[in-house]
Amino acid sequence: MKITEHLTNAKSTLFSFEILSPLKGQSLKDLLEGIEPLMEFKPPFVDVTYHREEYIYKKHPNGLLEKISTKKRPGTVGICAAIMNRFHVDAVPHLLCGGFTKEETENALIDLNFIGVDNVLALRGDAPKTEGKFVPERDGHHYASELVEQIVKMNQGKYLHEETETNFHTDFCVGVAGYPEKHFEAPSMKFDLKNLKEKVDKGAEYIVTQMFFDNQKYFEFVKKVREIGIEVPIIPGIKPITTVNQITMLPRTFFLDLPDALMDELEKCKTNAEVKEVGIEWAIEQSKELIAAGVPSLHFYTMSKADATYKIAKAVF
Repeated sequence: MKITEHLTNAKSTLFSFEILSPLKGQSLKDLLEGIEPLMEFKPPFVDVTYHREEYIYKKHPNGLLEKISTKKRPGTVGICAAIMNRFHVDAVPHLLCGGFTKEETENALIDLNFIGVDNVLALRGDAPKTEGKFVPERDGHHYASELVEQIVKMNQGKYLHEETETNFHTDFCVGVAGYPEKHFEAPSMKFDLKNLKEKVDKGAEYIVTQMFFDNQKYFEFVKKVREIGIEVPIIPGIKPITTVNQITMLPRTFFLDLPDALMDELEKCKTNAEVKEVGIEWAIEQSKELIAAGVPSLHFYTMSKADATYKIAKAVF
């Protein structure tokens, strides 16, 4: 079922979450067993991330450089199939511009359609850690709006190497990302919202936000989005802080602010356990306020660790 159908049919705020595809060598069995407790809250869909392959270059004595893969996560397509088979929920794979040609994207979409996936989240993706800025693949997409456009064309039966429409077409519901505190590369919020509208105008049917810790940032974002004529559902993304390291890592990595009230409590913490307790309580209060405001779903960034999200969901659903 499409995400938009889940949201339309819901009588109250839904529960959904995102997992990271495991690193190479990690077990699918462990991944599935790890998220199984969250099925108690009947998520209609689960997002599965995709991470582009990363490389280092090793210099040999003869001066030649060898390109070596250092990070490769197992295929998102297979993980989605396993989740749908095990839990009978919709899996939402992330599709990236970065690291993929248009043809590779088309092939991935054909595979996803074949196994019965109805939804995809279209993202540009970040630059590799070894590169200073995002550079698309040769014959790849520069922007998520272009990726949305390719998916919509496939829904219409238009393929890269077909001169006319084919009888075979996909029917994906396309989601995109939104940034309540602005994408870090956007020069202004107005510019960022213009790009978001372009994604929606090209066919995106719902928005999932980047994590935030101040609900007022989400409410202001929704207001601005509606003012420029975007009417699709906007799902808030929630991430509880669970370690001391995340207090500085999350703002630095995702370019977001932690509210003063939250920082006042976190500064009192000496251990990860204390930080986790504060983070969970903050997310519970966030969730309660968002549910009271009638958000379509609470979407949790679990980092594939279910315990904190389980405690939050237990308190609010």
